[in-house]
Amino acid sequence: MSALHPACVLLLGHLWASCRGLHIPPHGEVARVARFVAHRCDWASMATVSTHKPVVGQPFSNVFSVSDGPDGSGSGVPYMYLTRMEISVQDLKANPQASLSMTLAQTHYCKQQGFDPQSPLCAHIILSGSVMEVNGTEADFAKEALFSRHPEMIGWPSDHNWFFAKFNITQVWVLDYFGGVKTVTPEEYFQAAPDGKHR
Repeated sequence: MSALHPACVLLLGHLWASCRGLHIPPHGEVARVARFVAHRCDWASMATVSTHKPVVGQPFSNVFSVSDGPDGSGSGVPYMYLTRMEISVQDLKANPQASLSMTLAQTHYCKQQGFDPQSPLCAHIILSGSVMEVNGTEADFAKEALFSRHPEMIGWPSDHNWFFAKFNITQVWVLDYFGGVKTVTPEEYFQAAPDGKHR
């Protein structure tokens, strides 16, 4: 049997996802795709500039649990629950600039469609920005956002002095189709509605 044209593969993927209740925005609506990926993903790879020997000054990537809000109520802002004992958080103290990557390979979607995580059809985003601690009502929202999707966090050791932080987005990069990466401004990103939901 001959191989399917990539456009046919994408169409079939969208049809199958629709049957499963996962409604991914059209690839032409880049900001919506970015918001969708950010809300559907529960973890991210965060790259910092290392302060630790023997890789001082080099990129250092680590995995963090994230949430932009309770399921179905995404704010677009990735929140994290951090401790200053963590190696990447120590990097952030010296330089809060970081990069955050999230992919639909975390969901059932890409695997069901046969999309490799590196394929552009397996939508992924890269956020550029910085990490900062949050307090007050924003910390309350971050707590609800994270604990509702990562309930194990509730029982993490209190002597680690956990705190809530957010990723301040300065640029959004989206790869969700052929033709190369697309960029989205923070303004476009936050104005978009991530309407894909599980029903």
